[in-house]
Amino acid sequence: MSARMHAIVQSAFGGPEVLTHTETDVPEPGPGEVLLRVAGAGVNPGDAVLRSGRVPELVPLPWTPGNDVSGVVERVGDGVTRFAPGDRVYGLLPVLRRGAYAEFTAVPADALAPAPKNLDLVHAGAVPLVAFTAWQALAVLARVRPGDRVLVHAAAGGVGHVAVQLAKELGAHVIGTARASRHDLLRELGADELIDYTTTDFRTAVAPVDAVLDLVGGSYGPRSLDVLRPGGILVGASIDPGTDEQQAAARGLRYAWVASEPSGELLEQVTERIEAGRLRVTLQQAYPLAEAAEAHRAIESKRTTGKIVLVP
Repeated sequence: MSARMHAIVQSAFGGPEVLTHTETDVPEPGPGEVLLRVAGAGVNPGDAVLRSGRVPELVPLPWTPGNDVSGVVERVGDGVTRFAPGDRVYGLLPVLRRGAYAEFTAVPADALAPAPKNLDLVHAGAVPLVAFTAWQALAVLARVRPGDRVLVHAAAGGVGHVAVQLAKELGAHVIGTARASRHDLLRELGADELIDYTTTDFRTAVAPVDAVLDLVGGSYGPRSLDVLRPGGILVGASIDPGTDEQQAAARGLRYAWVASEPSGELLEQVTERIEAGRLRVTLQQAYPLAEAAEAHRAIESKRTTGKIVLVP
């Protein structure tokens, strides 16, 4: 008889109530994979988008959501020499695999890295996706250089507060949009200018910038084009960006959409920054696995600061 575990299984699209806490079989690690005993599974806005059915082609129902993960290696599949049972690791599951909302999950070994020594494993589960997204957006796509002016929308959110730190490390002058109650935190993380989006249209409060990271989407996309310098770039991370490459090009601007690809090698660079105290990921709340629906409601409120994690 197969070993059993608790997991969140989604069998239909809809609201948070479709996330069912149930028992299912413990997966077997395939060649090149490890079986991970999950300690923390990050909850991201993209999880809620996929749950809702807005992009059904990416969701092979029934499935277990979640691609941010941390935990302890339980056993390894054929060909895995980098990790051994008992190792503390974290990483990012491929988009079409997911499966982190569970007590155990099988993960490609090359998507994992040793967890930071100065983080507990629950906190480590909050890190991979936001770190990858911020890095890809600013260092790879926008190619931020010292002296650039960078505007980050939703700067206090999961990706946003990491992007503020990374942009500062890259030498940028960092501007963020966030509620006034989050401004002190963002100044502490390195933001140079802050705009309260609840009272001020950022277009009236910011001088031209070299790059915008839009983590909101919708009307923020075309409005963000208004504040870019000629040749500047808008990097979108929302499923509804509100603009595209053609609209940007027509105005002498650039547009790119950021996707996060699993990489243990890149995650090791994140680990170095965390252990050196140069990067921190704020954990707002850890929910028990059985309360995945409540965690999704919190994410969809768009009032979170930092990250939310599920704990089996």
